[in-house]
Amino acid sequence: MTSPSQAKLEILADPKALWCRVAEWMLDLAAAKDGVFAVCLSGGSTPHGLYEHLAELPYRDRFPWQRAHWFWGDEGFVPHNDALSNYRMVREALLSRVPIPAINIHPIPTEGVSPDAAASTYGRELKTFYGAERLDPARPLFDVNLLGLGPDGHTASLFPGNAVLAERAKWVAAVVGAKPEARITLTYPALESSRHAAFLVTGKEKRTTFARLRYGDESLPAARLHPISGVTWFLDRAAAGTET
Repeated sequence: MTSPSQAKLEILADPKALWCRVAEWMLDLAAAKDGVFAVCLSGGSTPHGLYEHLAELPYRDRFPWQRAHWFWGDEGFVPHNDALSNYRMVREALLSRVPIPAINIHPIPTEGVSPDAAASTYGRELKTFYGAERLDPARPLFDVNLLGLGPDGHTASLFPGNAVLAERAKWVAAVVGAKPEARITLTYPALESSRHAAFLVTGKEKRTTFARLRYGDESLPAARLHPISGVTWFLDRAAAGTET
């Protein structure tokens, strides 16, 4: 990945300022593109605040919901109404509050299938949406990919030491053993196929991890992500270590 020292870096005062800035950033990108606008979503508390912000005025009335499609970068292998479900979080914070056509919402399947089958099914859905079996660097899968950063340096469900880090053929894979519940994650190739990739990072508990990334520690899974277009880092002052 282009390190944070080389990537575009924006430091905002606090989480609320970050949500406002990223909402404007997404709106500008969507307005600048004609046709389908594909977004890959992250779980976590920081994106949750962004999703709630997007569901409020003026974004609720200005965002092109009818042509936007929504995917997930990872998901816990739990029912969609479970408290651990990323789909449930996004649905409650955003999807149920804005005029998004149901056909534009693409959750990861987690019920009635095995984790491996769920990953295979979602991989096929991504390929159908993309219209090809192979990713073309000149034609990214996603217009915007929203990424989180765990204290251990994971992003999506790409955890340190897990075998999925070496997966370059599949677009989606099951992750077993990293968490109490199995997880489904997009792999590096799918996550990297993004026209605009952004890490959203808040809180002083992320400061040490961000510092390691900034100085090129590639033992962290997030540091091994190489998006087509590079990365924008949106941080609050607590995460960046610039509190006054």
